[in-house]
Formats: sequence, C-alpha cells, structure tokens
Amino acid sequence: MRELGKYVKKYTGRISLGVFLKLLAAGAELLIPYVLEHLIDNVAPKENIAEIVLYGFIMVVLAFAVRETNVRANRMGASVSKDCTYEIRRDLFEKSMSLSGKQTDEVGLPSLISRMTSDSYNIQNFLRAAQAMGIRAPMLLLGGIIVTFTMDTGLALILAIMAPVLIALVVFVSFKGIPLYKKVQSKVDDIVRVMRENITGIRVVKALSKEDYERNRYRRVNDDLTKTDIFASIVMSLPGPLMQLFLNGGLTLVVYVGAIRVNAGVTKPGVILAFLTYFNMVLMGVMGLNRIFMMMSRANASAGRIFSIINLPEDLVTIPESEGAKTDRQGYIIFDHVDYSYNKHEEGEKDELSGEDRQKTLYDIDFEIKKGGSLGIIGATGAGKTTIFNLLMRFYDADKGHVFVDGKDVRTFDKKKLHSMFGSVFQNDVLLTGNIKDNIVFGREADDETVMNAAEDARASVFIGKYDDNFDHEVTKLGSNLSGGQKQRVMISRALAGDPDILLLDDSSSALDYKTDSEVRKAIREKHAGTTLLVVAQRISSIMSLDEILVLDEGHVIGRGTHEELLKTCKEYKEIYETQMGDE
Repeated sequence: MRELGKYVKKYTGRISLGVFLKLLAAGAELLIPYVLEHLIDNVAPKENIAEIVLYGFIMVVLAFAVRETNVRANRMGASVSKDCTYEIRRDLFEKSMSLSGKQTDEVGLPSLISRMTSDSYNIQNFLRAAQAMGIRAPMLLLGGIIVTFTMDTGLALILAIMAPVLIALVVFVSFKGIPLYKKVQSKVDDIVRVMRENITGIRVVKALSKEDYERNRYRRVNDDLTKTDIFASIVMSLPGPLMQLFLNGGLTLVVYVGAIRVNAGVTKPGVILAFLTYFNMVLMGVMGLNRIFMMMSRANASAGRIFSIINLPEDLVTIPESEGAKTDRQGYIIFDHVDYSYNKHEEGEKDELSGEDRQKTLYDIDFEIKKGGSLGIIGATGAGKTTIFNLLMRFYDADKGHVFVDGKDVRTFDKKKLHSMFGSVFQNDVLLTGNIKDNIVFGREADDETVMNAAEDARASVFIGKYDDNFDHEVTKLGSNLSGGQKQRVMISRALAGDPDILLLDDSSSALDYKTDSEVRKAIREKHAGTTLLVVAQRISSIMSLDEILVLDEGHVIGRGTHEELLKTCKEYKEIYETQMGDE
C-alpha cells in the first residue's frame, strides 16, 4: 500500500477537497436527528406552527445539503480513482513491455493479463470506496457517539462500549483476508491462462472434437477459483453477522433502558427517537468500515502483485562499451563460443524427477557472418534454433561466451537502437486488428511507396491487389480472415518495410508454397543485398542457397558449411535433404 500512496499523493488537492465535502455532508447528516429531537421535545409542545415549519425546513435543507455534497464528493472520488488507476495500468504496461525474456517467462503472460485487469480493478474499487466511505463511515461512527453523549450519557455508554469491540473485530479479520485474496488472484491467473489457450486455439479444439474436454478443464479451474473466493468471502464476511447481532442487541437495550428512563422522567421521548437514528448511523459507520476493510484487503493483495512487477529490477542492463567484451574476429555478427540454458542449472545437475542430467539449450555455438552475408539454421524441433535469434536480439543474455553485432558486444547497445537494426518474423508472430497497411507500417515512418515495395518483395501484393480496398483491407483479430501463407507474407512485408540491417526469418515460409517461397528469397537477395540475413527453416530448399548453414541437434552444432559441403560432411543434413528433395 505504500507504493500505492505514491500515486495517490499526486491528487492530494482533489482528495482534500473531496474530504472537506464529505466532512460537511457527515456533519449535516449528524445534525438532522439532533434537530428532530429538539423539534419533538422543545418546539412541538409549544404548538407554534410557524416554528415547527421552520425546523422542518431546516431539516429539509440539511438533507439537500447532505445529498449535494455527497454526490459532488463521490464524483470527485471516482475521478481520482480513475486517474490514479490509469497511471498504475500505464506503468504496469510499460514495465511489461520492458521485461526481459526470463522475467516474462517467470511471471507468465496470463498473470500479467490478470494483474492488468482484475488486480487494477480491485485497486480502483478500493480508491473509490475509500474516498466515498472512508470519511463518512468514521464520522458517522464517532460523531454519532459524541452527539449521543450530549443527549444522554447513560445510553451513550452502550454505543461507546460496543463500537471499539466491533472495530477491533473488523480490523483483525481484514488482516487475515489479505493472504486469502492473494490466493484468489493467483487462481484468476489460472482462469486467464485456460481461457487464453482455448480462445487462441479454438480451431484446434473444434478440429479434434475436444470441446467437452476443454469445458471440463475450464470447469476444474473455475471451481477451484470459486471455492477459494467463497472461502475468502466467508472469512471476510464474518464480522457482518456478528456486528448485526451486537448492534441489534444494543438497539434493543437502548429502547428498553430508554423506556425506563422516559417513564422515570430522566430523559425525553425525542432523545430516544434521536438515539435510534444515531444508532443506525453508528451501524452504517461500522458496516461501512467493514466494507472498506474488505476492499482494502483485496486491493492490498492486488497492489502487491502489481507493484511486484513494476518494481522488478532492470534485468538486461546496458553496460558501458569499456566493460563489454572485445573480439578480434572479423564478421558483422559473431557468436563467440556461446552457451545458454533457460533453466540456469549447473551443468551435470540431476533433475529431481527424472534423475537425468539437465541439458543446456545451446552448447558452444560459434560462428560469424559478414556484412550482407547470409546464414541458414536447420535442425529438429527443440534444437535451439530460435534461441540463437533470442540471444542475438538480446531478449536473453548468454550464460557463457559473447554475442557481437558490428564489432560490439550486444550488451553495450541501447535496446531500442539494437532492436531498430532488425527486421524479424518469428514463429508465433501475430497480426493486429486494423488494416493491412497498419500492420506493415506498425507505427513506423513509412510512405506508401515503401509499403508497396515491401509487399511486392514479400509477394503479399499478389493477394492484396485482389481486395477492393487493397492495403486498407481490414485484418480481424490475430489475422483470422487471412490464410497462413497470407499472414506470413504480410509479416515478411512488415520486416522488410523497415529496411533492416539484419533480417531474421524464423520458419517464416512454412505456409508458403515452394514457388512463392522461392520468389520471396529471390526478391530479398536482389533488392536487399546489403541486409545480413539469418533464416531458420525446416525446408532445405529455403536455406540451400545461403552463404553458410548450421545444422543443430539438441543445442550442438553438428554441421557447418555450404549446402554442397554439408551433403558431403554431415550425415544428418544429407538424410534431411534426401527425405525432402529425393536422391538426385
């Protein structure tokens, strides 16, 4: 909550004005029963109609003032909570964009989504409620007790004794609820994960007729969330019935004792009526505090989850060039004996479940590419091909060895400057909702000619030209209204539109027919000759014309050379070639 206070502090002026209005409203509300008591006990017996009407009018004015000041204060509170939560969401989003690959893997995308949505919503609700009831509830509670002491000390003692007990109960249960709500929010992460998997993979689910299976999977995590949330709600709701019991018992006691005191002539009937009203105010005050503490417990858990992301330290810090690694090797891109493991375990450490040695993702990867040169990477699934791209763009840092671009350690590059050098198409790239042109430009400065040339080189113009609206043709969410090959061609267009120094194509032609694939490769060679090209592919035809090819197997380089050289020196490469291309 301390971190949340830094955001709230910016709105001290508006909050102070809202608090002032709430104080006025609470004061006016506390005066109404007092005026009513005076009207019944002192004014009505005089039978002066004008004076009775006057006090009635005063009560109406007070009620109107209560309404107007409360409405204005509540609107101001809602505005502050909206603006404050906007800033929190903005900072959380910006931090999410700057997380390293390792940090993103550890947190998980579903968890980031739930923190951005349900957690921030919990904070917004608390901030709004705290401003709406945080002043009114204590004022009604304490003010009601104070005013009753001025009327009848004996009856007021009943309220004075009960209130601290109820408040202590509320505070105690609220602090017990914080860890429960943290558990609830972690269950929300599971719900988001399952929903995201099913929404993005709905075609697979339907194709395999697994709707019932996925419904049951969702039902299990939903039931788990429901049970956890119900238990937390039950615990947090315990003060409610207990307070009702205490307060109703106290109310009965006030009526009983008050009747005795009226009969004895110690107090007046109007005092009893005012006491009943103030008792209800005290009840409303305690219930309001209970609700605020419930929301605070939920918001405290959510704030902890949000600020645990915002306050994450910078993982991949840019280091000074003087501290970066040096190399005498010639090459625009250099991998200098690089090792990498996503799990960061010591080599040779045993897995607790399997008892087998944990393996690295990459072992001693060593190669260089000249400026404008090309490199193909081929290997079985899980061989580490994409990881090479991740290290090159510094989504992760190598465990051992170094990666160089243009003679500089990639760790010394400003991240934006480094990433601006690349045009990339990854396996799981997506298209955004919008038109085709927006997806190709992607927020960069690119004129129409650049867009059309990029689409022509990627052979996307072949199908774009068939639309009546051409580049203005709308792309639905995730590009679901385009075929796999069309999406890949738009993505390649997007990569080429930036005129990159380095072009990374990660299995980006898997959905293209051989002719289109060949045409795209030819266009890249002829029109982007100065671009350094790295291609990950499953098809040998996509990489056989490149300057050099790496063959990976379980993170090891088992073959390196040109296509002709590998046919002679690498058995695995030759087997792939013969399987795909035949024996000629």
